[in-house]
Amino acid sequence: MDPLSSSHQKVPSAGSKEPDELSRDKQKIQSLETEVEQLRRQLAWFKREIFGQTSERREGDGNPKQLCLGEPFITCPSESSSQKSIEVNYTRKKSNKKNINNAVNDRGLRFTDDVEVQEIRLTVPELAGENAHQYKIISENITCRLASRPSSYVVLKYIQPVVKFIGERPIIHPDPSTLDQMSVQPLLFSPAMPSSVIEKSYADVSFIANAIIDKWVYHLPFHRQQQCLQQNGITLCSGYLVQLMQRVIPLLKPIYLALLDSVVDSAVLAMDEVPTKAGHQKKTKQSPSSRGKMMTGYYWPIYGDQAEVVFPFAPTRSGKVVTDLLKGFQGTLLSDGYSAYENFAKANETVVLAQCWAHSRRKFIDSEDLEPTRAGLAVDHIRALYTIEKHIRDKKLTGKAKWRYRQAQSKPRVNDFFRWIKSETERISLLPPDDYSKAIHYVMKRETELQVYLDNPDVQIDTNHIERTLRVIPMGKKNWLFNWTESGAEAAGIVQSLLVTCKLQGVNPYEYLVDVLQRIDRHPNAQVHELTPRHWKKFFSDNPLRSPLWDIDH
Repeated sequence: MDPLSSSHQKVPSAGSKEPDELSRDKQKIQSLETEVEQLRRQLAWFKREIFGQTSERREGDGNPKQLCLGEPFITCPSESSSQKSIEVNYTRKKSNKKNINNAVNDRGLRFTDDVEVQEIRLTVPELAGENAHQYKIISENITCRLASRPSSYVVLKYIQPVVKFIGERPIIHPDPSTLDQMSVQPLLFSPAMPSSVIEKSYADVSFIANAIIDKWVYHLPFHRQQQCLQQNGITLCSGYLVQLMQRVIPLLKPIYLALLDSVVDSAVLAMDEVPTKAGHQKKTKQSPSSRGKMMTGYYWPIYGDQAEVVFPFAPTRSGKVVTDLLKGFQGTLLSDGYSAYENFAKANETVVLAQCWAHSRRKFIDSEDLEPTRAGLAVDHIRALYTIEKHIRDKKLTGKAKWRYRQAQSKPRVNDFFRWIKSETERISLLPPDDYSKAIHYVMKRETELQVYLDNPDVQIDTNHIERTLRVIPMGKKNWLFNWTESGAEAAGIVQSLLVTCKLQGVNPYEYLVDVLQRIDRHPNAQVHELTPRHWKKFFSDNPLRSPLWDIDH
């Protein structure tokens, strides 16, 4: 036999593969096609997030010379080959700073002549009495405090007359045993200044309240507030506002803790978590190059059944945070699909877990480009449930009436929806890596939790109400970007808890802060819950404490 012919017989042809080998090839091709499809969808998602059209931006707006992604640079700016040195001569101008109370450095309160100044002349009772002729004003002490209206800044100039007693001092021969109990009229005296929120601070309570609101309601960073002050003729040292908040916010912490107790005492809670940058990593042996990098912490907003919300801060997203915050809670917990809430409910027999329909709907919306017909059908099912909830809100149904309407209208549609979901799981074409398949299994796994709202009229259909309140966190991050320390993040959560609750309770945050900051040091500690926005509205809103600026304006 020819060796060449025998060697040709050993070479297999293209169509002579074994069936098992062909099957493996088909599975590998199918796996690669699935992987390519997933990567394609991920790329499309990133493009939408980064380069997609938004409500504020339209195609054609902006700089027409801006290049598209991936377009090569045609020309590059060339650096000048030679640089000429220029000699600069200048003369230093004399400082034009308003010197009040020997404020010779950047720590004093300085302002220009354009700033409105309201004088408050303190009265001396001795100058109006029967013996007024015995007293004479010999000089005046001037103390300035920075105040603000909602749209302007004002300097309150307190004028303290320094009074000298010029009458005859009676000759008293006291008993030596009672000498310490006698008070002798001093030769020189002056009326006391009104108390301030921070001792020896030139910040009026109205200025403090407005600074808090500008920072955490309008998300105006402190350096921008200082720019506004400077444009209005007022100069503060660069860190003054931060130092002021470091002294003011601890005064509000007892009120925040009372608010947290009130929220956890609710029968129905909604809870979520939102990330934020807070604090810096320290250099370690394992990661020496990580020093200085921002760490990720989390706010855990909790929404109570009395329209109150708190924003506790924790450095981790661990389930232990949920256990610590909700210690002693008994009732229904409404949340998204995060496993920490599920584990907490399993570990506490007195807690019923309810889950959000909006998160289920989002899963199907994300899969509409893959299964437009079937995903659209799921969204239509859920839309019908929201139509029923809108009718309940329009008719203002509560309690038994709300429960009966849900039982008659919502429950049959929920049962139909889950029957349809179970039929979808039996489809052969439903593959696990598929986004539509993930949405189906997400809903199937949470069938019991998604039906809790049908039997409890106090439970809402979703967590959208808490997501609306936590918008203050991402809105703030777009402006002040991060919290420099974890204690700063905790302080921001304290303030946001009170301000957002004020909004939910229909309380003016400016009036609330002006009153509470003056009242907190005289209010009994055992009754601190009365200073939370919900109770403050009942006890003090009719006659709140005001800033001295209010007396001037009115």
